[in-house]
Amino acid sequence: MFVALIAKDKLGSLDVRKANRDAHVAYLKSTGVAQAGPFLDENGDMCGSLVILNVETIADAQAWADQDPYAKAGLFQSVDLQLWNRVIG
Repeated sequence: MFVALIAKDKLGSLDVRKANRDAHVAYLKSTGVAQAGPFLDENGDMCGSLVILNVETIADAQAWADQDPYAKAGLFQSVDLQLWNRVIG
């Protein structure tokens, strides 16, 4: 099943995101996520994440989220996991 991870960064945390970006991208690539990319603010700066996971259970999605280097660095203000139905793509 697909699960959308929707994360919003803490205010003023762009430096934390940049410092952990390489580890986060490596984690994305090593775990084979379906799709991923950052949200952007009005200035074009990264301010959150959308990751589409293909997992067996919501618990698997939570386990993935807990191991994300961004989460371990305390980047996120909030993380929501939402079941998602891919219609196109």
